[in-house]
Parts: sequence; structure tokens; C-alpha cells
Amino acid sequence: MPTSTSGKQASVKKDKTKRSSTTPKSSSATPKATKTKKKATTPNPKTVSTKASVKRTTKPSKKAINTSKVFVLDTSVLLYDSEAVRNFQEHDVAIPITVLEELDTFKKGNSVTNLHARELIRYLDKISGDNKMMREWIPLNGRSSGRIKVVTEDGGNGLDANKAFGSAKNDHRILNAALRLKESEVGRRVILVSKDINLRLKARALDLEAEDYETVRVKDIDHLYRGRTTLELTDPTPIQELYAHGSISADAVLTEPAIKNHYYLLKHNSASALATYSHDSGSLELLHKMTAYGVVPRNAEQTFALHAVLNPKVPLVTITGAAGTGKTLLALAGALEQRSEYRQIYLARPIVPLSNRDLGYLPGDVKSKIDPYMQPLWDNLSIIKNQFSESSKQFKKIDEMVQSEKLTIVPLAYIRGRSLSNVIFIIDEAQNLTPHEIKTIITRAGEQTKIIFTGDIFQIDTPYLDAESNGLSYLVDRLADSDLYAHVGLEKGERSQLANVASKLL
Repeated sequence: MPTSTSGKQASVKKDKTKRSSTTPKSSSATPKATKTKKKATTPNPKTVSTKASVKRTTKPSKKAINTSKVFVLDTSVLLYDSEAVRNFQEHDVAIPITVLEELDTFKKGNSVTNLHARELIRYLDKISGDNKMMREWIPLNGRSSGRIKVVTEDGGNGLDANKAFGSAKNDHRILNAALRLKESEVGRRVILVSKDINLRLKARALDLEAEDYETVRVKDIDHLYRGRTTLELTDPTPIQELYAHGSISADAVLTEPAIKNHYYLLKHNSASALATYSHDSGSLELLHKMTAYGVVPRNAEQTFALHAVLNPKVPLVTITGAAGTGKTLLALAGALEQRSEYRQIYLARPIVPLSNRDLGYLPGDVKSKIDPYMQPLWDNLSIIKNQFSESSKQFKKIDEMVQSEKLTIVPLAYIRGRSLSNVIFIIDEAQNLTPHEIKTIITRAGEQTKIIFTGDIFQIDTPYLDAESNGLSYLVDRLADSDLYAHVGLEKGERSQLANVASKLL
């Protein structure tokens, strides 16, 4: 079972901090006063007065010492999660004024990043009150939570990032704001939080603590849920009974609690069987190799993946794996096989333009702009078509579906606000989506809708995402053992021998 990651609590690396003692040195005077008292035989007004004086000077201060931290948030964090400012518990949050300037450039557009920029700007406007945000700390969620403040790079006589790195950039202005805050907040830990690795490195070069934003993050990516298990049996009886009856009790085979919609490969010497766990019956059900629009699985894990795509009881499916494992092909073939059960088949891929330039720079309408990025989907569709002759019914049916928009490309940038009913929706390269974008897509699902995410969590093209923080990994980690969800991780490449050799040796 994977370890779930809370989306409501900021996780940061913990460093041990040595705290100085608050006991005043003057307390050492107390024993001397006691000794004087023993020598005195008669009351002495001066001695009594001295004792009272010692008690007054050794009484500890009632003033509370602020041991909370101050987290300085970079633009990349706020564009990744607009609620980040509320995820640091009792600690304070500072936003450099340069970050506000950068957010202003992202507020226009239809992507989730643009949405995050607008949401945060509205939130800051709401809590800023009578324009005191730049002059004093403002409570975020009551006195028990931290505070927020907009900080500038003005003032201070310490390090200057612009001079240190030889250029004036927004990143350096953000570093200067954090350095000035460190000078003013004496005795407190000031930590820069950024998803920009290079900015974190620069901060550490200036002796400024820096960390990644880890709230929405998979803790143990090496043990991410795979969706399938191989069981080596010492007795062939369960396999024989599975073939004879079509199902067996899960308790007869499993030594650990079963996971809903999990897949199993049972093996005993040369005998083997494929099965899936049914939560309704509490049994392992036999799986036979199947075909989908002419596509035949080449191994056990592909059989599991195709079964998940074709299973009408599972409206949400994820398939992960390296290039050449057959993720997209299986998803497309399964969708085509179920074409009569859904009103439309939607295909989509996250668009990561060259140099992050907007699609508006490309010529043509929306379909013309996104078509080059959808070519891998068309390539897989061509593989399915070319199994048949051009005169065959199956070949012509695919062309007919494309022309009638029964099978159509959907821009993810315009998915927000829609309600998708009675469609099967395939999102390829989902590892380039953020957790918030994944959530946005899934919450569009209406009645009779099935959503399939495919991708390779170790091949990230989007800045500020990695294997642990991308939306696909987060989805697999959080939804495992849900009765509405199935996942299969593919490992064996089936594209070609040449592709397999390249994957292993290059």
C-alpha cells in the first residue's frame, strides 16, 4: 500500500535548531543571598531588601519568544498551488513584492496556472484590509495560525544578490527580499521555498536556507503503487480451481488484505493464471487474454491494463510505464472497442510549447494550433488502422469517427467549467499535469463517463514538476484501493527490439 500525502499540510525538511537558554545569569546570586540569611541572627532591613531585590532581578521574563519560522514563497510555488500560503500551520509566510509583479503577468489565460495566479491575487486583496499588508503581519486563519506579509528588497546592509551574481534579475530581487527579512527577523529561521532548483542553489550560496514545496508530493516514489502482484505458489491447486470455477476465494491465496481492482499473476512452476480481485464477491476472478479493435496484449501486464480500460465498473484508470510499453495504444484500442457505449471519445495531451511560448504564436485556429502536439495520438491511431486493409469496415470506421467528431481532440486549456457526460476521455502524457490540473479534469466527469490517464512519471517536460510532485504520481498514490479506480504499471517494452535495446543501454 502506498503512503498517502496530505494536501493540507506543508511538509518541509526538518533541521535541528539549537536554542539558547532563557535563564538569566543573575540567578547565580540566589545562593549568596541564602548564605547571608543563615549568618544573620537578627532581622536586618537591608538584608530583607536585598533578598527582595534578588527575587525581582532573577524572575524570568513573561514575554514569549517567537520560535516560529518565516517561509518566503517564490512565484513557482504559488503558481503550482494557490493555497500554499495557508499550508504552513503556525509559521509566518512572506511574499516578495517581485512575486506579485510576476503573478500579474500570469493572470490572463485559460490554463490552471493562470487560474492559480488570479485566485491568489483575489485572496491577497481580500485579506489585505486597509492596506497594511506591506507594513505589518496579517493573521491568516486566526491567532493559532501564521501570518502573512508582503516584503520588499529595500534597506539592509548585507549581501546583495544582484552584485553577487553579476546581474539584475527577478530571481535576485526575490533573494534580496529574503535576505533583508533575515536581517530584520533576528533570531528566527527565514527559509526560501521554491520549486526552482537553481534559485534554491543560489539561495544556499548566499547562506540562506532554501527548500522545495512538498505539500502535494509523493513521499516514497520507489514504492509507488503498481497495481499488480506476482504470487509464487507452492501448491498448484488454486490455479487449477481458478480455471475450473472461474474464481476462488481471495483468502485461500492472499496473506495480506486485498486491494480493490488489483491484479494478480499466479504462478507454480510452468503453470500460471491471471486474476483480478473483486471487492463485491471477495474473490479472485480469472482473466482471459482479450482483444480490442484488433489489438492483442503481448504480456500479462498489458492484459491487466486492457481489462481495466474495458471494465465498465471502473470509471477511472491510470496506466504508467516507459516509452514503448503500449500505454497509449491499449487505451485507444479499448476506447474504440467501446465506441458504441459512449457518445464520444475525447483525446488530449498537455501542451508544453517550445520555450514556453503560448500557442497563440502558431498560425490557424485552435485545432490547427494543437494538432502538431497531438501527433503521437494520431500515430497510435494509425497503428490500429493499419492492421486492417483500406477497404475493410474497421479501417473506414475510424476515418468516419474522426470526420464526424465521434473521436475528437480536446484542448485541456478549455476543459474548466465543462461537464463531460457519456464520454470516454483519454489524457496522454499526464505526468506533465499538476495535481490541481488532474483534479480539475476528473471533476468534469458526469454520468456514464470514463477517464483514462497514461504517462511515464520519470519523463517530465514541464518546469517545476518531477517524479514525486507531478499529478499522475499523486493520483496513483492517493486513489489506490478505491472501488472506482484501477491502475496498472507497465514495465516490459513491446514497441520493437531496437527500442528495447535503446531503453536499456542508452
